[in-house]
Amino acid sequence: MYYAFSVQHSRLVECRDCGHMMLHPAPGDAELSQIYDENYWLLDGSDEERRHFSDLKQATARAYLDLIQRCLGRHGGRLLEVGSGGGDLLTAAADLGYDVTGVEYSEYACARARARLGDRGRIIRGDIACLHDENHYDVCVIADVIEHVKDPRDFLERVYKLVRPGGIVIIATPSRQSWSARLMKDKWMEFKTEHLHYFTQETLHSLLFRTGLDPIAALPGRKCLSLEYVTAHFRKYPVKMVSAGLRFLSAILPAGLRKRPFQVVASGIISVSVKVPRTQRPRLSIIVPAYNEAATLEGVLKSLLEKRLDGIDKEVVLVESNSTDGTRDIAMKYRDCPGVKVVLEDRPRGKGCAVRTGLAHATGDYILIQDGDQEYDIEDYDVLLDPLLAGTNAFVLGSRHGGRTWKVRQFKGKPFTGILLNFGHWLFKTAINTLFRLRLDDPFTMYKVFRRDCIAGLSFECNRFDFDYELLIKIVRKGYRPVEIPVNYRSRSFSEGKKVSIARDPWTWVLAILKFRWVDLDVIEGWRTSLTPKTAEDTAPVRPAWAEAPAKSAAGR
Repeated sequence: MYYAFSVQHSRLVECRDCGHMMLHPAPGDAELSQIYDENYWLLDGSDEERRHFSDLKQATARAYLDLIQRCLGRHGGRLLEVGSGGGDLLTAAADLGYDVTGVEYSEYACARARARLGDRGRIIRGDIACLHDENHYDVCVIADVIEHVKDPRDFLERVYKLVRPGGIVIIATPSRQSWSARLMKDKWMEFKTEHLHYFTQETLHSLLFRTGLDPIAALPGRKCLSLEYVTAHFRKYPVKMVSAGLRFLSAILPAGLRKRPFQVVASGIISVSVKVPRTQRPRLSIIVPAYNEAATLEGVLKSLLEKRLDGIDKEVVLVESNSTDGTRDIAMKYRDCPGVKVVLEDRPRGKGCAVRTGLAHATGDYILIQDGDQEYDIEDYDVLLDPLLAGTNAFVLGSRHGGRTWKVRQFKGKPFTGILLNFGHWLFKTAINTLFRLRLDDPFTMYKVFRRDCIAGLSFECNRFDFDYELLIKIVRKGYRPVEIPVNYRSRSFSEGKKVSIARDPWTWVLAILKFRWVDLDVIEGWRTSLTPKTAEDTAPVRPAWAEAPAKSAAGR
């Protein structure tokens, strides 16, 4: 941790590794009690103003409930809100048939919520430690709360105990990656004494993942506001120029415009996660697509099985695509080997298809893609996994071109081929970096290592080498920024088995970049679809290892 800057005489410190920011030292209970008085929720105005602000909060609450319906597929069930305030979400949820429970620190807010809710739910004055209903709630909503708690890890551990297996947790919190945070920097309106922690999507999702709450999606934190509400907020939390400008607008605009509601994403994100079973040790799934790799596959598999990884178990998912050179015979030798899953495809559809098949069979907390050749060094696994196991990053690329080293492709007797491929690498790298605001040296490396939540709710369609582009783009668009770590690399030639087509594949890469830059991901719907059992037709192209059939001659990847 290092000192960043001060806010209202309180010091903010930032972690050098993960970027998490927190207030240090945290204010005491007496100071916090003075902050959370009846004026904290902007409820000290006139009756008309309170009704207007309540209408806005109820509109935001209905948006949360719509999100819950998308996740659960229905309305209804046991709903817990931690930090329930004046009961806006609870009353809206009770109207839809939810069995609601709210926990709130402020006695004033509890009294207001009880008056509105009546006997349709319960309000508990205190904090989450007051609850002991383990595995009870279908959904837990934590809106604008987690930034206030002293120990977010302990807080989420308690949430984990309260939610049933498969239950949904929705967290809304200010994000340091928001446009307002980037614009206002240390003048950001969310820098307040009562905000003890400041998250990014990655720091929040890393924390959730480590507590057994698998992140599904991070969505824009939309709220329903009005100019009158925003002006009141900046009157209570003044920011130079902004507060003055809002007061001026409020003075010259008619009441109808001041009270007109609008949707805005100002500073927050909404994180959706699901409770999953926790294991004693994490697991790494190593996906090995193999087609016509008889010369190298056995050496790769032996190295994988001999490789020892500290603090993590491993499984090898070998996907063999009906090779014509004896690769399937090698794969079948490992079908009864502990820690190895052998999956057979009836015909080769491309490396991307084989990796997609492997992803469908992977059960690990972390996933690594390993080709069946020997271009990359398996001894680099340790350095690639370190940021993931430490929780500082969720997505790692093993860069072949790190620092001052540019490991160019060289082909004996074919200098033009090497020049062409290296120029293509630079061209497509520049396109990716420009379109997605990245600064990567090697976005197309085979060594892509990521947490399973990086691909939760994503569906993939590419079959050839364009899958590398699809995977990278969709994970980045989901909010995960890759970190690059240099690795060892030795390029093989086309005569040694390299399968990329200079004439065919670049066009698929162009199409992948253009398509996946703008296609709607709809991660929530994708996640719900993934829960639906696959039909026989869905799984027809893939056969388990014991359903071996004679290899047929087929076109290569």
